[in-house]
Amino acid sequence: MISNYDEAALSKKIEDLLVKRNLRGMKTVQHALQTGYYLRAARILNKCKGHVLIGTGFPVVDTFETDGPVGAIALYHALEKLGATPILVCGPPVSQALMHDFRVHEIRVGEHQERTLEAFKALYHYQPDAVMSIERPGQASDGDYYNMRGENISARTACFDTFINNAKCPTIGIGDGGNEIGMGNITEALKELDIISATTKVDELLIADVSNWGAYGLMALLSVWNEVDLLAEVNIEEILTYLSSHGSVDGVTRVNELTEDGLDFSEGESVILELRKLIACA
Repeated sequence: MISNYDEAALSKKIEDLLVKRNLRGMKTVQHALQTGYYLRAARILNKCKGHVLIGTGFPVVDTFETDGPVGAIALYHALEKLGATPILVCGPPVSQALMHDFRVHEIRVGEHQERTLEAFKALYHYQPDAVMSIERPGQASDGDYYNMRGENISARTACFDTFINNAKCPTIGIGDGGNEIGMGNITEALKELDIISATTKVDELLIADVSNWGAYGLMALLSVWNEVDLLAEVNIEEILTYLSSHGSVDGVTRVNELTEDGLDFSEGESVILELRKLIACA
């Protein structure tokens, strides 16, 4: 049995590992978060035996990017194995791509009142144990959504913020740049970066150099507690190939290829290997 002290130390190692490349400034703003954020978020998920809503899907031109759905799918399988019932919450076209193989709740672009009502109905229906977001656009202070280029993408972005804001259960957000749901937790720190930041807050914000990797950090801790190597079952190339066949693109290059934020999938595999080494010593 891993002690509380060792759990905290492991969480810190995971937190530092996942931002060590500092690709978009997450290492720069890490000081704004209280150490142990991966540990606290994983504890929330470890208790879940009912529905867990996972919002994902970042619009890129007329399709969706690979960062977000890869981690969401990996975590979906992990939570399912641990006895929870995950639901992927996303808008077209990613929702259409995933709904034949996963439980999907589709959300659509609409007026504020419609979006709020939609969230209330879904939350009442699912009664989730947790609501989380992986690389999902968060509303800026003006209520709109922006990508890393500063382009307004509101016309293509279904609102998941209303789910987070109205949830009666713990909420978790994973992001890698500052414009994702949850980044409202560190608004002041994000002023150091050249980004139109999101203002939506969550109970636990997790940061990583690539948002997909944040899911792996959670799975590392869940693996320790449940005595099963959940990361061993993650095949990034296979997931990327599946998404690519449904029209995904890299969020940086905007090309349909097996990459995440401009990085070859082997980078994600390397992160998983490092995480597995960490938990092997726990």
